[in-house]
Amino acid sequence: MKECCVPENDVPMWPSDDKDTSSAEPKGTKGEGEATVWLPMSGLANGKTEELAVPKVTPESGSWFQPVVEVEEEPDVPETPTPQWSAFEPATPVEPEAPKTVFVQPVQPRQTDEPDWEQFDRGTATPAREHELARPEPRPEPPQDPPRRPEPSRVDPPAPAPVPSATMHARPVRIEPAEERFDSEATVGIQQPEPPSQEPAAGEAESAPAPKPKRKRKALLITTLVVVLLLAGMGGAAAMPKVSNRLGLPWAPNAPKGEIPKPAGVTRVLHGPDINGAGPTKEGLAAALAGPAGAADLGTLTGTVVDAASGEVLWDKNSGTPLTPASTTKILVVAAALLSMEHGTQFSTKIVQGAEPGTVVLVAGGDPSLTALPLGTDSPLYPGAAHVDDLVAQVKKAVGGKISKVQLDISLFKGPTSAKGWDPEDTAAGNTYMAPVLPVMADGGRTDPKNDHSPRVANPAAALTQKIAGKLEAQAGGTTTAPKDAKVLGEVKSQPLTEFANSLLQLSDNLMADVLARQLALAKGAEPSFTGGATATMDVLKQAGFDLTGVQINDGSGLSDQNKIPAKVLSEILAVAAAPDGKDPRTPKLRPLLAGLPVAGGSGTLEKRYGDPASAAGRGWVRGKTGTLSGVNTLAGVVLDTDGRMLVFALMSSGSDQNKGRAALDVVAATLHKCGCR
Repeated sequence: MKECCVPENDVPMWPSDDKDTSSAEPKGTKGEGEATVWLPMSGLANGKTEELAVPKVTPESGSWFQPVVEVEEEPDVPETPTPQWSAFEPATPVEPEAPKTVFVQPVQPRQTDEPDWEQFDRGTATPAREHELARPEPRPEPPQDPPRRPEPSRVDPPAPAPVPSATMHARPVRIEPAEERFDSEATVGIQQPEPPSQEPAAGEAESAPAPKPKRKRKALLITTLVVVLLLAGMGGAAAMPKVSNRLGLPWAPNAPKGEIPKPAGVTRVLHGPDINGAGPTKEGLAAALAGPAGAADLGTLTGTVVDAASGEVLWDKNSGTPLTPASTTKILVVAAALLSMEHGTQFSTKIVQGAEPGTVVLVAGGDPSLTALPLGTDSPLYPGAAHVDDLVAQVKKAVGGKISKVQLDISLFKGPTSAKGWDPEDTAAGNTYMAPVLPVMADGGRTDPKNDHSPRVANPAAALTQKIAGKLEAQAGGTTTAPKDAKVLGEVKSQPLTEFANSLLQLSDNLMADVLARQLALAKGAEPSFTGGATATMDVLKQAGFDLTGVQINDGSGLSDQNKIPAKVLSEILAVAAAPDGKDPRTPKLRPLLAGLPVAGGSGTLEKRYGDPASAAGRGWVRGKTGTLSGVNTLAGVVLDTDGRMLVFALMSSGSDQNKGRAALDVVAATLHKCGCR
């Protein structure tokens, strides 16, 4: 066995030709007057000497700090009970103990700008360095030479350097090479941690160099801190009820408490009232309405109340007397359209090829809801309406060339554009009630597509033609009749009939009602005019079995003060629409009529009503169609009473003040809701 002893002065003598194998500190680096070098180590597998950066610490390899020499196999040496290891003294071989855990403090090397590339050229057998050692620090000379741990190999040390202290302060690091474990006491020459309360020696404190800032570690710590803060912020936000509810997190207050139910089919149709509840009696209802129905603000009042479940008339006050209905006339027109036309019917607007080259013709199809709002912006007045921009885009794509002229074909409708009994101001430019009844226009002829009460233009069809011509970079060319079987360059369609009727009733839109009466006339083969529309409406309702005695209508909007309708006709139509399912074959056709009725205090023409204490009980419960003209106030609809019974009512007031008459009618309807009336 070959051994090498430490010189008598205990200062190792390092060979002068050893090279620095550190990749983190260049050769010749000086620090505080001393040179920092790295130790060549021996191979661990075959006992041969190889230059290694820092080998793995194993029971066979000994300490990082032990000199490396070539050795032969040694006989087993009994284990010393309390060995004290020194870094460079001979050691007596002992039997390796059971695997233990090693705690080692990795020491960061000095940072340099240039790596030592020569270390990669010294042999292919050089293992990758797992740990780098800082420059050893001086320590006091041990009083005696303790026995050493056996080491497989050894080489002469390089230039003199102080022996590192075995008691230096170091944070333990767990190392498990080759899947074996060692106690920290079994590691030779490795810096061991000391208790936090123990003070370092004065000499060590003075000689220990100040650690250089570790920029990478600092950046890592900052990044970690930022990530932790972000995660904490996100976690805090996710804990908030609103956020957790919106994200559907498991801990959200509105999260399902049980298993998610299977999807169920949904049909958006109104069903009949509950017919199992007890209905009011005639006597009870008469007593409840005696005061509200007798209010002086109502002027001359006629009306009726019907139990929707049974069809029984519960209250009646001259309901057969014809009075001016105002906008409740729209109930008749919508009912006739729903009874005789397909509910999915849509009204078309086209642009076709003109008779002359470069000319196109806007063909009116009877859709006043066409909107000039940009694509992607739904009309707040006519939800689901077609867009002018869509029509123009289709034409541009179809033509592929320049268009010089846009002409207008409004031949679909016949007769005058205003009805008998209208106030001349109703169609004057700038009014907010009505526009001339023409078969095409944008946004009902309004100047503001989003405001129901914005002024109307005098000729909305011509205004739309001019708008389309501008978008096509052409000129408006006046009216014409489109060539028969002309090529269609673009076409858009209105919302389906049920949605069209819904918008009509919610807004009490006069123009849409008169256009719908003309569409009904076209469907029935009658002339699409005021007269033709009125005649078609009456015919359809009569054929459906309604008694129209006393009915006289001149338009579909109710603007005419010469219209006459008894209250009982209004209530009969609404009672069929509200009847229980399966009771009346007309009910499925008329049911959408109820969906379009404005809600008290919530939507349409009833949105701003039912705010007074006397009528507040009806908010959200009353649904009704309003009607107002000078000296005329009407209200017809449905309401649930306190027992959940559906009641149908029609109330018509004549000779009443507009505001006071409306308020008085609202009180009557609200009383129906509060009444159990038995």
